[in-house]
Amino acid sequence: MTTASVADQVIIDVDERTFQKEVIERSYEVPVVVDFWAPWCGPCRILSPTLETLAREYSGRFILAELNVDENQRLAMQFGVQGIPAVKAFRDGRVVAEFVGAQPQPNVRRFIEQIIPNEIDLKVAAGRALLRAKDFAGAEAKFREALTQNPDHPGALLGLGQVLLEQGREDEALKILEKVPAATPEGAEASRLRQEISLLREVGDADEATLRARIAEDPTDLEARYKLASLLTVQGKYKEALDHYLEIVQRDRKFRDDGARQAMLHIFDLLGDDPLAREYRNKLAMVLFS
Repeated sequence: MTTASVADQVIIDVDERTFQKEVIERSYEVPVVVDFWAPWCGPCRILSPTLETLAREYSGRFILAELNVDENQRLAMQFGVQGIPAVKAFRDGRVVAEFVGAQPQPNVRRFIEQIIPNEIDLKVAAGRALLRAKDFAGAEAKFREALTQNPDHPGALLGLGQVLLEQGREDEALKILEKVPAATPEGAEASRLRQEISLLREVGDADEATLRARIAEDPTDLEARYKLASLLTVQGKYKEALDHYLEIVQRDRKFRDDGARQAMLHIFDLLGDDPLAREYRNKLAMVLFS
């Protein structure tokens, strides 16, 4: 295994301490190919030089991150590494392609070609960078430019929706976000943003302090409780939001056409396998079926 020099920025060593920053976070800007290897692994010594040669050849269009599985067993287990060498390509914080075992250079090159960004991807990445820098006009221009080349590009659609939302152009944002293909990671985020817009509209001009005061004065004020729960959901305060929605379900299941229960289901989707979701699924079931 070749140890990367300080000047060789396209090849890096990663471990449990640096993996989040150098692989997950960095993959939002450039693809990161992780080579899971070990010093005793013969096929690793065949594959690694091939990956290193291609990393230098592509001059930063992807980053090669080398990870010693013997020294980072938890990461290897987390990513389901059962045999080495194992190669996993990350983009936007997730694994998008992988293979196991030593491969000839033409096969590895084809693998790399599949994951490096094309011209449109580069424009979308530039738009994301401008969005993070709060240059909304510049970001919007980049996303729209990408969409002129591919009107269905999920990343460009999501990015444009996000930048329109940042500028307070909610109606335009909704129209764009509805076009994001549902069966994509971008589709899941677009769905979350559409729900967030809906929740913000539910709240309207009401502020949190006013809503809390109304509930304290009258615990049966379900409208105030619903708006407060919506606001808390947007703020990411899911536990308190779930408590308020559950209270509404207990008091009046039909309130807002069963809106509180449906709002809880939306939060469960956001939380995924989080213990909080499991806890409140059980609480909701007890209320519904008691």
